[in-house]
Amino acid sequence: MASPTSTHSPSPYVDLSRAEWSALRDRTPLPLTAAEVERLRGLGDVIDLDEVRDVYLPLSRLLNLYVGATHGLRHAVNTFLGGPGAAAGPQSGTPFVIGLAGSVAVGKSTVARLLQALLARWPEHPRVELVTTDGFLLPNAELAARGLMSRKGFPESYDRRALTRFVADVKSGKDEVTAPVYSHLTYDIVAGERLKVQRPDILIVEGLNVLQPALPGHDGRTRVALADFFDFSVYVDARTEDVARWYMERFRKLRETAFQNPLSYFRRYAEVPEAEAMAYGERNWRTINEPNLRQNIAPTRGRATLIVRKGPDHKVQRLSLRKL
Repeated sequence: MASPTSTHSPSPYVDLSRAEWSALRDRTPLPLTAAEVERLRGLGDVIDLDEVRDVYLPLSRLLNLYVGATHGLRHAVNTFLGGPGAAAGPQSGTPFVIGLAGSVAVGKSTVARLLQALLARWPEHPRVELVTTDGFLLPNAELAARGLMSRKGFPESYDRRALTRFVADVKSGKDEVTAPVYSHLTYDIVAGERLKVQRPDILIVEGLNVLQPALPGHDGRTRVALADFFDFSVYVDARTEDVARWYMERFRKLRETAFQNPLSYFRRYAEVPEAEAMAYGERNWRTINEPNLRQNIAPTRGRATLIVRKGPDHKVQRLSLRKL
């Protein structure tokens, strides 16, 4: 188990090695096959069944306990409010919302898909939806008009009000809420297409900046933050130099695959010499993704309920769980 805290300076987290964390899965069966993990794995990720068993199966068990505890708390509040006949009225069940943050190329999309698959296998909450914040990026035409194309992925490149309203509506228990759809092929919002979310048991919201604190409005008042609606949050962490290497490895693989599509926004980088294409990728990392990571994403790490730390080989090494 975790090392005694008396020998360390106080921390709001319980720090666990991978082996210590893995032991916490108890007797939870692994519901996914190697083929299913392969389908869920993102480009460049090296996740396998051992990683799922050691890291994400215990996390699904913990989240199942959190969901159950939330239901128990709701029952206690309803008892306090006086039950069905009381003037205040009882609270009805609303979706459990999980926020998942981390850098570009750190593997958070794979983590989100794995959690969706694992959590949906628990009989208590079979309906698990996943929404990425990419759909709330401003359309390219709007980004260009505002001079923000070179800051795509920074907090100001999103329609933050629409994103917060979307999660607030889901959390309030609306029967149906819709979100815009983003295409990584065309690198833009898909006009006229919407993703429907209909009262899920659990909603996973995955994105770069989902743990950002609320910013003051023009009137100086602090607004509600997206993270205010989360019941649990995860930050996928790694050293910046490792993420930079993974980003370039993924860019090279995309150049050999998705960029080959004639409809790809990045088609030209599949056609130019490799050195020129890779120089573009390095410039993108250095001028956009790394500054965004250092200035906006990494500073939100301490707001997460759970920090998942990866080593240079993409394997999870340690985890830190916020104390209650």
